[in-house]
Amino acid sequence: MFFNKRSIITLAVLGLFLAAAYYFFVSKGITYIWHWEKVPEMLFYHGMKSADETTPHLHLGVLMIGFMLTVKISIVAIIFAIILGTVVGIARLSSEPVTKAISITFVELIRNTPLLVQIYIIYFFAGSMLRLSAFAAGTAALAIFEGAYVGEIVRAGIQSIHKGQMEAARSLGMSYGKAMRYIILPQAFKRIIPPLAGQFISLIKDSSLVSVIALADLMFQGQQAVARTYYAFEIYFTVAALYLVMTFALSMATQYVERRLAVSD
Repeated sequence: MFFNKRSIITLAVLGLFLAAAYYFFVSKGITYIWHWEKVPEMLFYHGMKSADETTPHLHLGVLMIGFMLTVKISIVAIIFAIILGTVVGIARLSSEPVTKAISITFVELIRNTPLLVQIYIIYFFAGSMLRLSAFAAGTAALAIFEGAYVGEIVRAGIQSIHKGQMEAARSLGMSYGKAMRYIILPQAFKRIIPPLAGQFISLIKDSSLVSVIALADLMFQGQQAVARTYYAFEIYFTVAALYLVMTFALSMATQYVERRLAVSD
């Protein structure tokens, strides 16, 4: 049977909750005139973008422009977070005291301070000295913040591999670097795909914080659209749906990779 008793009870409880929520809002006399017809033109619109165009074309609306920038920020930050996290994770397992101490200090410092503060520090302090753009500063802050978490995930994944495999590789004449590259890391990355996926989903959602440095990502464009139109509910619901599209796509891609690796095993 497709629906068992537990499923029916769950659906019934959910239905009662939604009914109670609807009754609460109606009984409180909350009225709002929805303007969903204004949302599509914030995603795509058909017209002439500039005076140079002679025929109308389909153009990205403000929300889709922000969506594309958020995707770009997230992809770049994920790539650098993987690189940084792998280096930090391996350094955490180093037998050299200074290297291990630096990696531990980095992880604890980054993980125990707010991302918003780190964005401000990198943008206003490091960014002013290095002349970083808002995109570079925001992406760097996200990559560094997530890199600390990825480092711990990588460390745990490496430690989950039996020590005998490293000993066997070294006994065959492989250097530590080659054994890590060809034996340990491939197995470790298979095991850490689920926690990495969860961390990168958090990165996509955390990317909304870069709007505080006037980086025109999805959240910033949504805030500006609300300020112009006052259609707060429609725009923020749409922004939430676009973030859901990104995170759901990453989740599906991760599940696909897991299935392919399971077949290879």
